[in-house]
Amino acid sequence: MTATPSTRVGFIGLGNMGSGMTHNLQKAGYALVVNDIRRESAAALLENGAIWADTPAEVAAQSDVVITMLPTPRHVDTVVNGKNGILAGIADGGCWIDMSTSVPDVANGVRFDHADRGLRILDAPVSGMSVGAASGMLQIFVGGSSNDFEELLPIFKAMGDPERILHVGAAGTGYAVKLMINQLWFSHLVATAEVLSIGVKAGVDLGVLRASLIASPANSNFVQHDVLSILGDGDYDEGFSIALACKDLGLSIDLARSVGVPAELSGLVEQIYRRARAQYGDAAGEMSPVRLYEDLSGINLRLNDSTPSSPADVVAAVAAAEEAAEVSANAAVAASVAASAAASAVASSVNADLASA
Repeated sequence: MTATPSTRVGFIGLGNMGSGMTHNLQKAGYALVVNDIRRESAAALLENGAIWADTPAEVAAQSDVVITMLPTPRHVDTVVNGKNGILAGIADGGCWIDMSTSVPDVANGVRFDHADRGLRILDAPVSGMSVGAASGMLQIFVGGSSNDFEELLPIFKAMGDPERILHVGAAGTGYAVKLMINQLWFSHLVATAEVLSIGVKAGVDLGVLRASLIASPANSNFVQHDVLSILGDGDYDEGFSIALACKDLGLSIDLARSVGVPAELSGLVEQIYRRARAQYGDAAGEMSPVRLYEDLSGINLRLNDSTPSSPADVVAAVAAAEEAAEVSANAAVAASVAASAAASAVASSVNADLASA
């Protein structure tokens, strides 16, 4: 079955990510059957022709393909295996795509326990945050059968950037790739927060420091782009909570443990994230560790209109600073000379008075 706009897509999970993804599926012409714990989250979809189903089982029974986009593995397990879950409604030979940031356990359990049903299962987690979900430019990392991937590619293209929809390997590899992407991104965030804080406290202009990093081998997408939401607007990305970030970090460390790889750096990053979560609460944004470093250092990492943003700007800013320093030094020398002259004059006057006395 190659997916076409006549394919009926069931979608469970209409949160920050799922709402944008379903909007783009609908825009591409797919008929939708939807479910969420909050019916009001489906209002716009229903107005545009989507069908509401009261349970995951009803979604599965009315759909050719079922997609889940849920916060945690526990939620996925409940929606799939629970009472009135997907397995209670999906037809033999049916297709389930899990696009959650999760682990293979639930899907592997379904494959093992229901092997005789011929279910087609793909793990296809995404990157790109809610902005990418809304714009239809998500990056999608798909694990599972290559034939299933090719047949379902039109559905993925309705939600993602065609150039960054990747079949990454066998079942479970999509989950692994997404966890490693998150782990590296969170590590970049913590490292950047630490470096910027140290540099600014050492007297380096924030813009000069960032532009220098961009011009160096230490450049990263986070330094060049992502951190600007904080440096420019003070936005720590509440669209993705630090509670979910800590969940993802825990999953990636669990994965490392399961395959026998030491994850000492990842463990430190997780602890910094958990400290920020304890400080600012579960709903704080995923970039809150930067705020933690700001607070601990007594600084505010914000750019201003005159802050350099490129290597050329850095050169100009440094030249201007050197010129200002030279002017200041010359003024100080002149003031010192004037003070010496004044002191000499006073001394001469005093000596003259003493002589006349």
